[in-house]
Amino acid sequence: MKPIVKRIIKRVVLPAALALASLAHAQSYPGKAVQIIVPFPPGGTVDVVARIVAQSLTEQMGQTVRVENKAGANGIIGSDFVAKSAPDGYTLLVQASIFVINPLFLPDMPYNVQRNFTPVSNLGSVPLLVVANPKVPAGNLREFIALAKADIKKYTFATSSLGSASHLSEETIKRQAGIPDLLIVAYKGTAPALTDLLGGQVSVMIDAMPSSYPHVKSGKLKPLAVSSIKRVSFLPEVPTVAESGLPGFEMVSWYGLWGPSGLPRDIAAKLSAETARAVRSPLASERLGAQAFDAVGSNPEQFATYIQEEIARYTKIVKEANIKAQ
Repeated sequence: MKPIVKRIIKRVVLPAALALASLAHAQSYPGKAVQIIVPFPPGGTVDVVARIVAQSLTEQMGQTVRVENKAGANGIIGSDFVAKSAPDGYTLLVQASIFVINPLFLPDMPYNVQRNFTPVSNLGSVPLLVVANPKVPAGNLREFIALAKADIKKYTFATSSLGSASHLSEETIKRQAGIPDLLIVAYKGTAPALTDLLGGQVSVMIDAMPSSYPHVKSGKLKPLAVSSIKRVSFLPEVPTVAESGLPGFEMVSWYGLWGPSGLPRDIAAKLSAETARAVRSPLASERLGAQAFDAVGSNPEQFATYIQEEIARYTKIVKEANIKAQ
């Protein structure tokens, strides 16, 4: 074979063949059921978001997309399962912002968030809601802070897990409000924390809107503040944390979809496109839209950039608040 022909094959024919193979791979995916791992117990916001996305993806792609809960170790067990799975698009992970916060507290984790996973899509975010057991004699966060200052041992914060957006919010409020000794009780998931809050074992919790708002709506919990920069439309009487004497405060909980490291780019791109549709589906709008869910549905490159920005932001918060692993 002449050298010029070899060069043409190398530079033109082979890349074209690989591109066609990649396209065929993406078009045939998924060829079987897909599982989304949620590394927390059922009932929390991560679980709710994952199940809505899974249901919409099932309808869109014509293959079953099921959710499996693998809870434990602050979300590490389920996440590690995905990190060690085959990068074929059939085992995925839905996680929250805690996923990129954990390494700030746990340097000896079994995986590296940026090296062992492929970002697929930023699903969206929700504001956090500061909620209290009805027996707490405070109508808003400002009043609760005053109560805590008067009797610090009488009241407690609950958090779904150490390192979560909830936890960072509570630590920041403690520091800025001048109540550094207020006890934070950490749980292994949102559901058990809410159970104890409803039962009065803890006083106040900062939690994502989708899991806490139903209890506010039913009257079982009372709202003290929202963590967003603006008030939410369906709770217009509830002040923001910033309005409660902590100017500049803003925190949201965001949710993302990842695959294992090495996930083919064509599969990641297809999943990203389908996920963008899923988070804007009628089901998502009905179930999450009424709870201030801000759908994003970014592509893998945009999500990777967002993750880097969030890691920098959380690192700054942890350092400024001097938050230590417990």
